[in-house]
Amino acid sequence: MGNNIILHNCVYQEQIMQAAQIMAGYSLGGADLLRRAMGKKDMKKMAQERDKFIEGCKNLHGIVAKKANEVFDVMEKFAAYGFNRSHSAAYSLVAYQTGYLKAHYPAEYMAAVLTNNMGDIKKVTFFIEEARKQNVAVLGPDVNESILKFNVNKQGQIRFGMAAVKGAGEAAVEEIVQEREKGGHYADIFDFSRRVNLRAVNKKTFESMAQAGAFDSFDRYHRRQFLEAPGNDQSLIEKAMKVGQQHQAAKESAQQSLFGGGGGEMAIPMPKIQDMEPWSPTEKLRREKEVVGFYLSGHPLDDFKLEIDSYCTCGLDKIESYKNRDITVAGLISNVLFKTTKTGHPFVSFNIEDYDSSLNLALFRDDYTKFSSIINPRNYDKEQVPPMFIRGKYAQRFRDSDQFEFKIMTMEPLFNVAEKLANGVRVQLDLRTITEPFMDRFMEAVESAAGSKKLEIKFAEPHEHLAVDTYSRRYRIEPKEFIRKMREMEIEACQLI
Repeated sequence: MGNNIILHNCVYQEQIMQAAQIMAGYSLGGADLLRRAMGKKDMKKMAQERDKFIEGCKNLHGIVAKKANEVFDVMEKFAAYGFNRSHSAAYSLVAYQTGYLKAHYPAEYMAAVLTNNMGDIKKVTFFIEEARKQNVAVLGPDVNESILKFNVNKQGQIRFGMAAVKGAGEAAVEEIVQEREKGGHYADIFDFSRRVNLRAVNKKTFESMAQAGAFDSFDRYHRRQFLEAPGNDQSLIEKAMKVGQQHQAAKESAQQSLFGGGGGEMAIPMPKIQDMEPWSPTEKLRREKEVVGFYLSGHPLDDFKLEIDSYCTCGLDKIESYKNRDITVAGLISNVLFKTTKTGHPFVSFNIEDYDSSLNLALFRDDYTKFSSIINPRNYDKEQVPPMFIRGKYAQRFRDSDQFEFKIMTMEPLFNVAEKLANGVRVQLDLRTITEPFMDRFMEAVESAAGSKKLEIKFAEPHEHLAVDTYSRRYRIEPKEFIRKMREMEIEACQLI
């Protein structure tokens, strides 16, 4: 019966101590030592305590050794995960409070959690994804909304803290926020450069903020214009800082004048900004990652989600579950290092990274030659290498049976995959929603996504459990474009075949 009581009623570690006191005559201090030995899984100490417990049970209550052993086994298992009662009370209060805040003030709660973990990129990435799962938008930094830390704007969206931008500087961020609170929102980059103290907010701060998207609300210009310019022209940042310096010098000179600047401020002509092509989405995200630490406004793999979902075996974080099996993965190539072996042969080490993880890989000898068209020191350009689709095997490392590695068999650009592997698209249409206007839109989508792949259509009536499969003899489509148009029509039952 004593064994059953222990099994069903033990909740806290203190109850283990009480059982030892009551059944075996332990002192409070001795019972705590027993609990500690169990919690730390100190096998030598636990063996000693078991003998002591059995002896105490026999002497105090006449409990036979077999029953005492059974009770000790139960206590031992429980103590490995049991919780302290005083901690439980405190933790339960905190859990209730945080649970309430997360349920009723999700944006404010997640902003606080992000601020608390601002120095840990992995945790920030995790909590941003957690916020998005709760339908709370996490926006990039903005000089007209962000503060030092993460905060919530009037629309209930989380704004990235400007202090988390590499190269911005805490003193510079404080200057930006204080001036905004004093003088209102910044109208444009020239208003910004005239108003902030350029001794605190230097060129490095401007550049970091531009790459992170903190000037995106000045929608007259795009990010590339802030940092680059055609020919020998100056960048927008250089021109804006020059305007700001002239304005602040004139203002300071007027204040120091014997007449107190009664003639008014000197008008400074606005420089001309030349048009240029914006950065590609990939380049924009790459630069964003440089100063924020991760992709914030999107991910370079977003455009290939269809291929990843259709043709990849797993994410990189799951490959250990596929030992000795052929698998396919996709990701971005990064951290490329060209080296030479001790015997003088060239090889390359690099990372492949997807949404959640990364994996270090290397190419030697024949593999180095085999994939030289994609990655070698003569033609490698990190800005031009596209996301890759890799087929390989996660198997035992050569001459090391305890270690596994991913051996690459084939590697090709991810944008080739749909065209190469897809036979076509299968789309399901609900008969209840088919009207003449609907079919007009559907046929427009088919014609505008013309290509070389097969189109299969399944007409279904779910309530009647009726379905008819057919395919088009007349029309051929380009799979990705057709699926994109189906998404625009809110048709989700559409997949590659």
